Amino acid sequence: MKCLYCGCEDSKVIDSRSADEGRTIRRRRECIQCGKRFTTYETIEDTPVLVIKSSGLRQAYDPQKIKNGIIKSCEKRPVSLNAIDDIVSTITKKIYNSMEQEISSKKIGEMVMEELKKVDEVAYVRYASVYRSFKDIPSFMEELQKLMENKN
Repeated sequence: MKCLYCGCEDSKVIDSRSADEGRTIRRRRECIQCGKRFTTYETIEDTPVLVIKSSGLRQAYDPQKIKNGIIKSCEKRPVSLNAIDDIVSTITKKIYNSMEQEISSKKIGEMVMEELKKVDEVAYVRYASVYRSFKDIPSFMEELQKLMENKN
């Protein structure tokens, strides 16, 4: 690590501490040549993930969009914000663990429905009704029937 003051490339670490909830390491360093101290931060490099929309457009993955959709489907339901955050966290981990740089919005929607089904069936049906854009009552009833069959 290059010293800010003299440009020397030799320094020693005096202190290391975790920061940013464990995502960053803060290091106090001392230059071997001039003796001055400075701070460096070590963070994990994020690989950006792009979401391929149904229109073919690509945009950066944004967990907040998933959270907003889940919150809407859970309105007036006994689902805590912690449970919603857990769902978003689970989905985000799955996306980043897949090591793919692009993922379809359809696949993300399926993951959301899979997780919502475990937490609250009404929220799941609400999300599915918007996500799958049911055109009529029979298609909506068909989804409900599948849910009932899987429950038994």
